[in-house]
Formats: sequence, structure tokens, C-alpha cells
Amino acid sequence: MGQRRRSTKTFKKQIVVGLPHTAVKTQESRDFVNELSHEVLCNIFRYLPMQNIMGMECLSRKLREAVTLYLRVLKVVDLCAGRWWEYMPSGFTDSSFLMLMKKMPDLEELYGLHPRCLQRRRVRGYDSFSVPGVVDALQSCPNLVGVETSHLELVEAVWKYMPQVHILGKFRNRNGAFPIPSENKLTIYAAAKIQTLHLVGVNVPEIPCISMLRHLYLKWVRLTKPQPFKDFLCVSLRTFVMRNCAGPTNSLKYVPLVTGLASARNLEQLELVRVPFLGGLIQHVVEDSWRSGGFRNLHTIVFGACKNALEVDLGYLIITAARRLHEVRVQPSLTKDGVFLALKMAELEFPQFETLHLGFVDEFLLQCKMSNPELVKYGLADVIENPGIITDIGMKVVNEVFTSIKYLVIYNCPHLHSPHTWITDFSRWSRLVDLTLIRCHAVKLESFSQFIEMLPSLEFICLDQMFREPPKASLTFTMFLIITDRLVCGELKSDFDYFSSSPPTGLCPMLPPLPGPSGVQSPVKQQPVRMRDSDSEDEEEQEKAHVHSPYGEPGAIPKKASLEEQSNRSRELMLKSNKGKTPLRRRAPPPQEPSCEKGCQVTSEQIKADIKAATETTDRGTSTNQDPGDGGTGANSCITRDCVCNIRWREDSANQEELRRRRARENDAVRTRCTCSRACFGNAREVRIRSEAHAGRGAAGREATSRPSREPLNCREESGRRSITRSMTRQDSVPLLSGSELSKPKRQFRLKRKRTADKSTSTSDPVTEDDHVQVLTLKSQNLVGITLTNCGITDLVLKDCPKMMFVHATRCRVLKHLQVENAPIVNRFDYAQCKKLDIEQILDHILRIPPERNRIIYMRPMKQIDSLSLERKLFSGPYPYHIAIIHEFSRPPNVRNKVRVRSWMDTIANINQELIKYEFFPEATRTEEDVKKHPNYPWGRDIYTIEGMVDEAPYNMITDFPWLRTLRAAKPNTYARNDFEDDESTTIYAPRLKGQLSADICMETIGEEISERRQTRRGVFQRVVVVFIHYCDSHGEPMDDDFI
Repeated sequence: MGQRRRSTKTFKKQIVVGLPHTAVKTQESRDFVNELSHEVLCNIFRYLPMQNIMGMECLSRKLREAVTLYLRVLKVVDLCAGRWWEYMPSGFTDSSFLMLMKKMPDLEELYGLHPRCLQRRRVRGYDSFSVPGVVDALQSCPNLVGVETSHLELVEAVWKYMPQVHILGKFRNRNGAFPIPSENKLTIYAAAKIQTLHLVGVNVPEIPCISMLRHLYLKWVRLTKPQPFKDFLCVSLRTFVMRNCAGPTNSLKYVPLVTGLASARNLEQLELVRVPFLGGLIQHVVEDSWRSGGFRNLHTIVFGACKNALEVDLGYLIITAARRLHEVRVQPSLTKDGVFLALKMAELEFPQFETLHLGFVDEFLLQCKMSNPELVKYGLADVIENPGIITDIGMKVVNEVFTSIKYLVIYNCPHLHSPHTWITDFSRWSRLVDLTLIRCHAVKLESFSQFIEMLPSLEFICLDQMFREPPKASLTFTMFLIITDRLVCGELKSDFDYFSSSPPTGLCPMLPPLPGPSGVQSPVKQQPVRMRDSDSEDEEEQEKAHVHSPYGEPGAIPKKASLEEQSNRSRELMLKSNKGKTPLRRRAPPPQEPSCEKGCQVTSEQIKADIKAATETTDRGTSTNQDPGDGGTGANSCITRDCVCNIRWREDSANQEELRRRRARENDAVRTRCTCSRACFGNAREVRIRSEAHAGRGAAGREATSRPSREPLNCREESGRRSITRSMTRQDSVPLLSGSELSKPKRQFRLKRKRTADKSTSTSDPVTEDDHVQVLTLKSQNLVGITLTNCGITDLVLKDCPKMMFVHATRCRVLKHLQVENAPIVNRFDYAQCKKLDIEQILDHILRIPPERNRIIYMRPMKQIDSLSLERKLFSGPYPYHIAIIHEFSRPPNVRNKVRVRSWMDTIANINQELIKYEFFPEATRTEEDVKKHPNYPWGRDIYTIEGMVDEAPYNMITDFPWLRTLRAAKPNTYARNDFEDDESTTIYAPRLKGQLSADICMETIGEEISERRQTRRGVFQRVVVVFIHYCDSHGEPMDDDFI
């Protein structure tokens, strides 16, 4: 090598003296790397990944020698170049890997041994990459101390054949799954030298005594031996996590596990999920071990779906670890008042406590689609969780016990109603920073708003499945019961002035009975009062002879619940379903029933008995002879005709005609309640005509009373076209009518159903029920952001939130409006998959906020949008911002443009602010007068369009941003950073790739445009707004998105 080096120098001198032009070419083609010494090359190799170093062996002889020297002194090797989540380079075989290991005789630590494919055994005649081959190669390194790997069979082979070798880093297998694969097996040896063992979806015989083990994570692990914890003892253990493992079902077999954990004096984290240990076991172990330090250093305690866990188990752990406790997650069965009342009586202090999760349910159980029997079939413990039963009283005590709590998560606690009552003189919640409520359906919206206002340090709110919408069908029935109660009590007498000539109690016999429990005896035998019709002589004669009962045979005493019971029930239903809807009224008032002091619980057997009795009595009533031309018998004139319910109830009979003829021969005609929409005796027009006749309004009234004889046919024809809904068949026989339609006489009952996007009906009646208005009002001095998911609110009001910065709303079906009263620095709004969102109202309200911040509004509408109308409204409105409207059409959604736009929109605004403050550039205004000056396109703005493709999906941006076109067209400068992958081919604007990292650098590029704009005296706004609209859900079906 020395001789070749001298000849090269001589050749260079000859070229430089004789041929200077040729010497320049030779200078360019010199191999500078080969001129470097081996020491320099070895220092360079330190900064290269192992794969590149191995590739240099075949470039030249000198590089090969340098690589050999470098590997000979190497002590630490990383085959993944620091990327532990990746796999090692492919292409290795047993022979090549052995050759590599022999080149590193001083190797002590080998990291990144994560083979993508490794054979279990050698294959004769074929040079593969196998477990025995890797073990042989590792054994060729005499000084090897530790290996980092994630392969189950390889780590077991290392423990077996090389017990002196440590397993470096955190061992975590990469092929875990549930159900647990049968091929995933691992035998843990007692002499294993490992500190962190994380097993997912593995079959393990037992957990032995491992003295060096510090962190043990078991998830979806099947313990195959009958007593897997018999020898469990890990004195150095700091973390123990056991989640959803398939172990022994006998609770006594977990006794060695708990005692072994108590012997780990440095245990800091204890998580038990679906572990069926013996109830009360932890209590006794704590009593025996706390003096020697057992469980004293715990800072995290998690109990989830532990079938036999008792309150004393959790309480003893919390009391023992009070000094260092940071976080507690409590399963639903232990989320109760008694736990915290007992902790309060202990009078302890928790100086480091920060996080409390009530009603904790493991993420796997929430996302798993398997039922509990299926999970049990795969070996998991048989557990069925019920919601937590903690109440507002318990929540008051929570902060009295944990006074320094910062993070509170509550999941599925249906007995929480009034959060504002949680704050008392002893429970201030003064340090609460983050509040998360999930599926706490009974929490009152008004109380929650008050609670937020009283929290002095709250910054983040997360609401999931909260404030759900009241069911509209039950709300309609509730309003019916309320009005029924008031009608009978005379409270709504003024609404029915046509009954002014008779007392309200006289209305009751004309109406069908309300559904009630069967078998309720009436303690007061009260005769019902009938209202006489002037044209019904037969009815007068019948009343003189006897009192007619609307419930059965003449003179029979009805067996129904009293009106007091019905009114009480209506008030209870009213409390369950929120107020605020327009009351729905009957076409006829409700009946008066005999009073009953107490009702009874309606059981399924009673309901079946009622249906059976109604079937029989209905068929009897059908066979009763009635003159079709006689309209003076009130409700009987319509109810005695055949109806849908009679037909449906008789379908199950084997011989319907025989039953009908047999029941027709019975003499006693029974009037029963019809449960279908064909009953028309509650007709509003008929009631009005009856009232006129009763008031003695002359011949006109008497002529009118003959008309109802033809109306039953119309009623039956109309009702045949309408479906029988659940609310009608279960609750009443009279269709509902809104209060405005009550006083209007109907010529015919044929009504067309309205079709509206934002309306929905509770029955098949032509009654349109609006969404129940639920307003969430936020008033907090420190609140930074709120996240809403699947919430039933319709309006969000930011009343006084001076530090609010973001609002996220996802899948809020009825969310419509936003009102910002005082939130000056809010700058991010995300509305995704909110079906009824009023986009124009929200954009108008956001753009009217004083321009103190740049704002980005991200929307994923679930309906088509008139983009031209939206653009016209935004650009022509009195909004003092530069506006950009981006239409993104990627499907599935691509977030690249959404994320990148936040980086360069601020750059545009910073340029404008620099020009206005320091360059005396004119500032644009946008008042109402400015709007009137420019009524037509472009409305006083410099509007242009930018189009492109991102991942084969088009995007379109309409904007009046200044400087953007010039910056996009500029060439990269000296500050350009090529480490960024995006450019204009994959995103709208990539400032880092062009080196446009600050406003000062950008102003050097756009100097000419600044001069032109100054000469034309066109001002700029200090702030900008970006409206980003993603159309992936505009067809009406929400698309799954991991980034939402």
C-alpha cells in the first residue's frame, strides 16, 4: 500500500506541471475516502448504522480493512440503529450471522436482535436463519453480556443455553393477539436474568421466582399450570400489571400471588384487571405486611373487573400507600359512597395524590365485541359489571379525602345528578385541572354549568355520551298524561271553553281509560257522571234505568288506577324526560276513573292478562248491534266497529269465525279500549259539535250532531293508511294533535307527513317534534378547551372564557349552534360528523369574534354544502380577517393539509403584523360601510384559487391571503431543510422545504409584491382565518377515522 501511495503522488505532480487542465479533471475524480487513514474511517463508522457499515466491505480493499478493524474493537452493536420498534436487516442466514459475530470478539451488548422471520429448527441442506443458528453465533462471542430481542423462542433458548446472558431493555413479544394463539409459548426459567418482561397473548405455564425482575406486564396471558403462582416471589418488583389473563378460576390459588406482591417492598404500580382473587385476601395480607413495608410505596392502584374484590381490599391498600399515592382507578362495583366515607373516617392525608378514575372499565372490555360467555370460553374470569352506584353525597366526600386531586374521570355512574352540590365548605375542588365525564346520563345540564363556573383551576373538559336527548315518543306520552291530569283537575278549563256549561268531571265518561295496572280495587265506589246529549234520547232513558260504566258491564265497578296515581305517574315521567317541548293535546279529554290511593307495579304477567282480557271483550263488543245512522251514543258509535287491533289480536286463533259467532250470541255488550289508531271517538270536531248541542245553540247544533254518523268510516279509512307505531299500540288509542291544531275543524283526517331533515316524529301522527333544546353554558376563568363526543346538547355558549383556546365536537347529533360572548383567544374549532350543525351560523359567530388571534375551523359535514353560497357569505361579510376556504375531498380522510396549514397560516399573519407595526403599511378595515361599498364579486378582496392533488385526492382553496402565491413559487433558499418530506406536490405549501422559516426571511422573498401593494394602497389584515371543510362524510354515512 505504501508503494501505491508514492506512485500516486508522483503522477499527480507530473499532471499538475505538464497538463493543468487534465489535472483539474483528475482532482475532481480523486478518491478522498481511500486516502483517509483507518483511524479516521473507524471514527466515521461510529455515526453510521450497522447496515451501511457492512455494505462498505465490498467497495474497496481499504474500506474492508477499516470495517474489520472497526468491528474487532466494537463492544456495543445496535442492529436496528436505535429504532427499537423496527426489525433488523433481512437477508441473514445462520452462516452469515455467525461470520458477523466472529468478527466482533469483544462484543458485550447486542441490541436490535429483532428478526422478522426466524425458523424454529435448522433445515438440513438449506442455509436458513434459525434459532439454533443464532444461539451458536451468540456463543461465539466470549464476552457477550446481554442481548435485546423480542422473539419468544429465541429468548427461551437464551435462558436455557446461555443463562449468564442478560435480556437487555424491555422484552415484549410482537405477535400477541386475542384469542391467545396456541403457538405463542414461553417457559420462564427461575434463573432468567431479565428486568422487564412484557407478555401479550402468550401461553405461560407458571410465573416462578425471578430475583432480578422489576417490571412484569401480563396481558392476555394463559397460565396453563393448576397453580401458576406457587413459587412466585419477585423481591425487586416495582410494577405488576395483570390484565385479562386466563388463569385458575379457584380464588384460593391467587393467595401466593398476593403474598408474593407484599414481599416486594419497592412495588410502585399495582394493576389487577379481571383477576378473581379471594375477597378480603388483600385486607389480611396488608394487615400482616404493612409494618414491614408491604404495599407502602405504591403510587398507582388499579382495580378493574375483579369479581371478588371487596371495599376493604381497596381501602386497606389506599390507606397503606397514602404517603406516596398518585393515582387510583376504581372498578364500578367498588365505586360507591361507603368507600370514600370510610376513607374520610380514617382522617389521612394524601399529599401527592392527583388522579382518580371512578367506574374504571378496561379498554379491552370496552372495545371487545365478544360477549361475556365468549370471553369465559377463552379462559377469562366470569364477570358482569354493573354501573357504579356512587351518588352526589359520595362525590362531596371524594374531595374531602383527596384534597389535591387534579385529574378526575367518571365513567357510567347513573346516580350522579347535581355536580354543583359536590362543592361545599370542605370540598372546594380547588386544584382540579382536567375533568372527564363519560356516560353519566343523569347529570343535569344546568347543574353541570354551575359546577364548571365554581371550579377555579379547571382547564380541560372532556364529555363523552353525556346529556343525551330525551326520547321523543315517551316525551309525547308524558305531555299527554300531564294534560290529562290538568284537564280532570280543571286547570285547563279555559282552553276548552266549549265545555263551560258543564263541570270538568262530566267529561270523563266520554274518553277511553288510561292504561294502568290490572287488579287494582277502588276503595271509593264513586258513580261516574255522564254528560247528556240533547239529541240522544236513548242515552237519557238508559241513564234513568241504570248507570252505564265505560269499563265493562252496566253497574260494574272499574278496576283501574286512580287519577291521582295517573297524575303522580305523569309527574314522574315529566321529571325523567326533560321539559321545554310544546304540549301535545288529545282530541278529546281523558276519562275520570274511580280513585285509588296507591297503584301497583305493572308486571309482564299483568300486561299479558290485560291483553287477553281486552281481546275477549273487544270481540264481544264487535258483535254488538249498533245503528250506523245513529250518532247520539257518543263514543260507542265508533268503537263498536271493527278495527285493526281486533284483527291483529284474533290472528292467533285457530278458528276465528267460530269464536266470532259464539261471542256474538252473548247478550252483554262490553265496551273496551281500542289500542289502535282507528278509534275516532276522541274527534275534536265531534267534541265541539257535542258541546254546541249541549249548550243549546239551536237547530244548527242539532243538525251538526248527525254528521258524526259518517265520520267513523272516514276515520277507519284514514287510519288504514297509517302504520301502528309502538307508542300508539302501547299507550293510547287517540292520535296526538298539537295545541295550535286543536281549535281548527278538520274536513278530513288525511294528512301528509312532513319531510324535514331536522325534524323527527314520535308517532305516525302529523305532529313534528323539534329536538329538545339543551344549552351548555361555559363560564370559567382558566378553561382552555372542551371536547364533546356523542353529546346531546343543541347549543354551546362560551359566556366568559378568557383563556379558552379550542372547541372540539365529534358525533354530536343534535348540536346546531355556537354562541361566543367572551372568548377572545379561542383559535381552533373542530366539528366532525355533527349531523345537524348550522354551519353558516357557526362560521358567522366565529368570524365576528374580535380579531385577536388567527383561527382555524375544521369541519366534516354530513350533508351537502352550497360552497358558492358559503364563499359569497364569508368573503362579502364584515369580517376583519384574511379568509381561506379549503375544500378537501380525500376519502378516507387525509390530515396532511389540515396539519400543515397551521404552520404557514401564522407566517402570513406575522408578515402582515410586521408590515403594519414597523413598516407603516396600511391596515385594511371591514366595517358595514366597507361591505356596502363592494356589493359584488370580489367584494373588495383579492380572491384567487389554488388547486392540487394530495394522495390522488383533489383539494381546492379559495382565499385572499396575500403573499402566498409568491412564496409558493419561490425557489428554496439557504435555510431550506430537506429533511421534510412534503412539498407542493403533496400539500398546499411547504415553507420548511423552501427555507421560509420566519417572517423576516419571507419578507426578503416578497419585497417586490410589498412595494406594489403599498403603491396601490391596498391594506392587509393582521389576522387570518382558515375554514377547512372535509367532504368525506357528506354523503350522510360517517367514515371511520383514526385521527378524529
